[in-house]
Amino acid sequence: MSLTLPWTGSRPVDATQPTFLDDVFAPVPSESETTALRVDGVLPEALSGLYARIGPNPIKPQPKRYHWFTGDGMVHGLRLHAGRAEWYRSRYVGSNSAHKALGRPLLPGLRHGPGDVVNTNVYAHAGRVWASVEAGMLPVQLDARLDSVRHGTFDSPRKQPFTAHPHRDPRTGELHAICYDAMVRHKLQYVRVSPQGEVSRVVDIPVQHGPMVHDCAITRRFVVVLDLPVTFSFKRLLTRAAFPYAWNDRHAARVGLLPKDGDAADIRWHEVDPCFVFHPCNAFDLPDGGVVMDVVAHRRMFDRSRSGPEMDSGARFERWTMPANGGRVVREVLHEVPQEFPRLDERLTGEPYRYAYAVGIGEGLGDDGRRGGLPLFRHDLQTRTTAQHDFGPHAVPGEFVFVPRVAGLADREEDGWLIGFVHNRQSGCAECHIVNADDFTGPPQAVVHIPMRIPAGFHGNWIADTELRA
Repeated sequence: MSLTLPWTGSRPVDATQPTFLDDVFAPVPSESETTALRVDGVLPEALSGLYARIGPNPIKPQPKRYHWFTGDGMVHGLRLHAGRAEWYRSRYVGSNSAHKALGRPLLPGLRHGPGDVVNTNVYAHAGRVWASVEAGMLPVQLDARLDSVRHGTFDSPRKQPFTAHPHRDPRTGELHAICYDAMVRHKLQYVRVSPQGEVSRVVDIPVQHGPMVHDCAITRRFVVVLDLPVTFSFKRLLTRAAFPYAWNDRHAARVGLLPKDGDAADIRWHEVDPCFVFHPCNAFDLPDGGVVMDVVAHRRMFDRSRSGPEMDSGARFERWTMPANGGRVVREVLHEVPQEFPRLDERLTGEPYRYAYAVGIGEGLGDDGRRGGLPLFRHDLQTRTTAQHDFGPHAVPGEFVFVPRVAGLADREEDGWLIGFVHNRQSGCAECHIVNADDFTGPPQAVVHIPMRIPAGFHGNWIADTELRA
């Protein structure tokens, strides 16, 4: 069914929002490390590498001004090898502010923009581990034990603002990204990075109002550009808000298709009903020249809350179709339950695919739902059905990532595991669950018990040993 959203106008600040400094969001007091890891079940021997996830962990939080998106970055990692859980470590990402507060020397490398806090994603590229964020900051290189090494946009000698969400083309190994600089509000940039870590292409894309562009998508032919109505807010900047972005009714919502080797003049723009998307799941080309993209769409965002994303934003999993002849985006609701962090078998990035995974959000995070019990969804896009994996009544899961049993091109999307951190409200500690994708509703194959808490965070990835240089 097509969808038109009638929610317009502004609403007062919602006092029921979490502060993002308590409960599952509360920061931990320090970095930590342990090898005392109990395992229930059997860890797959084929998993040899590091599951890493990043999120905010402010060293000196200011409750009246704190916004969840601005806290000092802390990366958490669980090392698996030969059927054993070898260690868990947490380390601050080496921003100037964090290292000054911790009494550490500043890292080498290039900086860009008014700050250098990096807290949103961690992944491997060009044989190394990288943490990244958006709004003009540059990535930070980490070593295999998650200690920070240097700042810089991979191996580029230029101060190239990057993004939290690059997408690797599984056919070429290149990264594709839509980036923005908070201090330059009239343009976005399409940035391409070679498999060797060199910035190989930059295209300026004219925009108005300084839109926040958290993520993008790619197909074989296009990079999908999201230009939606969350924009830079001088009003919030003047009130000393830590996060100067807000819903903007004056900003027209649109989606652009940029040919990978094209310029800004080649973008085919499509109007879309006002909404906001943090995360597409995947996109692919249609035979007639159109494009399909699956997203989690929010009705509005950063309208009332000053401390983080609204929890009642109506986040739904939708399929967007951009017709070949332009015009409006056709929106279809695939699943109406609030959810976020959609992921797929990334061997099929940019291709038609069957399964999408997302985490239930909202219920269980408010004052009336402290027990947790949030699910992981699997959307079957072929049968248009949804299955649910339950972690138990005390569990609050974060993002889960798909790890194939066999690397290379995908032939069976369910042939692998789903890995992610789960907060256990009963114990107050973290767990890493490894779920068989081909037994999605069944019990996990293994649960690694981590004897400390991991705050609710953002994104992460499985980094296999084979992805890293010796």
